[in-house]
Amino acid sequence: MESERDRKALEDRVRRELADSIDEDLELELGDEMLARLPEHGDGDLPQNEGIDRKFYFTELLRLQRELIRLQDWVIARKLKVVVLFEGRDAAGKGGVIKRVTQRLNPRVCRTVALSAPSERERTQWYFQRYISHLPAGGEIVLFDRSWYNRAGVERVMGFCTESDVRDFFETVPEFERMLVRSGIILLKYWFSITDEEQNMRFLMRIHDPMKQWKLSPMDLESRRRWEEYTKAKEEMLARTHIPEAPWWVVEGNNKRRARLNCIHHLLQQVPYKDVEHQPIVLPKREHKPDYARTPVAPELYVPAVY
Repeated sequence: MESERDRKALEDRVRRELADSIDEDLELELGDEMLARLPEHGDGDLPQNEGIDRKFYFTELLRLQRELIRLQDWVIARKLKVVVLFEGRDAAGKGGVIKRVTQRLNPRVCRTVALSAPSERERTQWYFQRYISHLPAGGEIVLFDRSWYNRAGVERVMGFCTESDVRDFFETVPEFERMLVRSGIILLKYWFSITDEEQNMRFLMRIHDPMKQWKLSPMDLESRRRWEEYTKAKEEMLARTHIPEAPWWVVEGNNKRRARLNCIHHLLQQVPYKDVEHQPIVLPKREHKPDYARTPVAPELYVPAVY
């Protein structure tokens, strides 16, 4: 009986995960007209995501994304500099939130930084040096998909740095972040928290989904084995780098949709903003040149009409 319940729970969990993947495509086309056509309590074949009604989720996501556009306008108008760090275990949902934040914003204003492993040259530099070049100018928002806190997490656990390097990091990072804040940067730090069981499930989903296997690296698989070492490293990191000028905020990530809405809602509360007045947009009339004749395009230049 217990195994039967477990099997049904697993099947329901898999169906919710598949439903969420389908809805990701819908989000890109989401608008008021489409919202009005959604059923009140989800489609029959798409299960509710652990208590989150699909229509409620989409309605709130669209509302929050409208607010992000207002925030973007305010950041541009006031030449603000905003940095948001997204940290957490592998498969904790950082990328999903970043995607929803940037989905409807101007990529010239709001950009994502996801650095690869440091090069040989970068390893000889001051540790923070390669991150500094990505900091925002006035009127920009930068989202770090992992950040300088790699040193307190993956680098430490995987043995890519020494304990002396880690001690130096913990001594330096509070003053480094205070310096950023003194320079006028608004610095927000989010840690995405998931349970052991939830990470295990998400890894299994990625392993068996060809569309998501690219998200799994050998480092991710090794991090799964070292769960407890990561937990110990995370606890020390939060304790030693939670400062008044740049506190940590923990996002409960077991439910992806709740995590997305909660994180975006919280982010919006951290940067006071107001409406920015815009001049009405008027589409100019197209000019017609009577002496202009369009040159025909050679047939071989066209992409073949396979579909």
